[in-house]
Amino acid sequence: MITRRLLSLPGLDGLDIPYFDIEGRGDGPRLTVLAGVHGAEYASIAAVREFVRDLDVSAVSGRIVAVPLLNVPGFWARTPFVVPADGKNLNRSFPGDPHGTFTEVLAHHVFTTFVLGSDYLVDMHAGDLPEALEPFTMFEASPVEEVSLDLALAYGAGHIVRQVAVERTVAGSTAAAAADAGIPAVIAESGQNGLLDRAAVDRHLAGLTNIARSIGVLDGDPWPVRDARRHEGWHWLRTDQAGWWQPAVTVGEAVPAGGLLGTMSDVWGEVFAEVRAPEAGTPLFLTSSPAVSADGLLLGLARD
Repeated sequence: MITRRLLSLPGLDGLDIPYFDIEGRGDGPRLTVLAGVHGAEYASIAAVREFVRDLDVSAVSGRIVAVPLLNVPGFWARTPFVVPADGKNLNRSFPGDPHGTFTEVLAHHVFTTFVLGSDYLVDMHAGDLPEALEPFTMFEASPVEEVSLDLALAYGAGHIVRQVAVERTVAGSTAAAAADAGIPAVIAESGQNGLLDRAAVDRHLAGLTNIARSIGVLDGDPWPVRDARRHEGWHWLRTDQAGWWQPAVTVGEAVPAGGLLGTMSDVWGEVFAEVRAPEAGTPLFLTSSPAVSADGLLLGLARD
């Protein structure tokens, strides 16, 4: 049975978060699927909606909790990356703080309601409005990392990034908080530039379906494990000075140590900085907008 529910948070301006609660037959694991942590990553939001719409409930064993849209205010405001109420990134705020700011309180409720109690967590993302992206998955080094890696492999993207807790480039994510709580989790990325791209949605749907089959919450045989390039951590490169960002590489392109990643120039067109790879790696996302403010993120270089 599929039940439509709302998580009502009266203390957060009456915020309601929609989600599907799917009860299958008999015993089985609980899979929690999140999307819309960033409100303009439309491909991932669409994929969760379509996954539930096309789901054969008679093929479900256990329970699936599917949340198509977490950052509801960001969705309606068409705001990339952050929650409009306080300008904070929800995916840097987990496990949250019940006494914190709007985003921290929201993260607390999401973590306690949806993440805790799960057997597996899949958090689906895409490249935001100013962000080109190569499909990838990411998981955390933790006591449950072998199962998290299995989830990443089952999703089937061409790149997998493993993060070590002591040097997390992406701290406060759903996957990091879940791993700290002993819950296998993966972040799955498909789509870019806030576009509702059919191929990106289909990639999410195929990967999520295969994960569900691989953990036994959905009937059907998973596909054989696909080859993926594995990366041990990241370099997230920023600019000290605001300017015009001109990438010299594309996402998914292997770059040698010292290779030119792009340039920063002033409004007159004078280049004031060359951005080079600190070590060999592959850009898995990059800012596609030329306008980048001081301390702005330029790209994510996954270590090769």
